[in-house]
Amino acid sequence: MAINVEITRNGTENSMGVLRRFTKKVQGAGILPRVRSLRYNQRVLSSYKTKMKTLKSLKRKAEVQELIKMGKMQEKTSRYSK
Repeated sequence: MAINVEITRNGTENSMGVLRRFTKKVQGAGILPRVRSLRYNQRVLSSYKTKMKTLKSLKRKAEVQELIKMGKMQEKTSRYSK
């Protein structure tokens, strides 16, 4: 869905006036909010990818727990202990 905004320069209008009318037209068409919302949007991962990501994180957690048990890694402590 493409929205084209076209502005033609009137007879004695300077370039700043044309630019001002163009920005008003773009704002009125709602193009900028839509583009900004899509800017950092990421595709939804497939079920296979999410499964592999979960398995990888579970494997890493198990490795960290093993290292903590052997004393090769310190357990994380919270900053704000009560």
